[in-house]
Amino acid sequence: MNYSQENNLTFQSVQAQDVSRTFISKVFMWMAGALILTAITSFLIAANFDTVMPYFVNSTGERLSALFWIFVFAPFALVLIMSSTVNRLPLSALSIMYIIYSVLMGVSMSFIFLSYSLPDIGITFAVTAGTFIVMALLGFTTKTDLTKFGSLLLMALFGIIIAMVVNIFAGSATANYIISILGVLIFTGLTAYDVQKLKNYSAQIDEFNNTTGKIALMGALALYLDFINLFLFLLRIFGKKN
Repeated sequence: MNYSQENNLTFQSVQAQDVSRTFISKVFMWMAGALILTAITSFLIAANFDTVMPYFVNSTGERLSALFWIFVFAPFALVLIMSSTVNRLPLSALSIMYIIYSVLMGVSMSFIFLSYSLPDIGITFAVTAGTFIVMALLGFTTKTDLTKFGSLLLMALFGIIIAMVVNIFAGSATANYIISILGVLIFTGLTAYDVQKLKNYSAQIDEFNNTTGKIALMGALALYLDFINLFLFLLRIFGKKN
């Protein structure tokens, strides 16, 4: 190998590392931006509950309004739409949907301020952030392949969703506590799994373009969901309901 070829390989290696770092940084920037937007929206709604609440209950205050249920289910619908149309929609359209999703989640999550005290919410958020960072670093640095581990966690996630639906009707406090513990374990593991999956993908790309931008956005959505669900399950365990 001559000097020119060696220099060319070195340049390509450095360029690939730059692309990989750009991809990972985009993922976490999108995720952090969504969390901030959700937190701001949630706080603003909570600070103006007296003004907003009439829109979420009927005139007698006995039942939740249709608008409330729209805000509850709209985020789920947006996730499904984004996942099913990611190959067809441009990055700009997916970005707008992602921002709208973050705001809608903020509206939905504002109701935790009615159930839990601000100190409980703050402490749980700090614990969630610390846990997320540790597991993200683990997923980024571990040499162990988490693919099979992730598949088991995804199956467990479907199981826990079914259990939560059943417990809505059963109303068991014990089952609720067990589900919350399992939820924490599942999303803690999924954080490491998703980060490793994104890291492995970033090592395979040679340029950051529209396609990789979409994957970075959807990767950020996956990590955002890991964080939010981990936070909510931890809050159900350690938070004291008002």
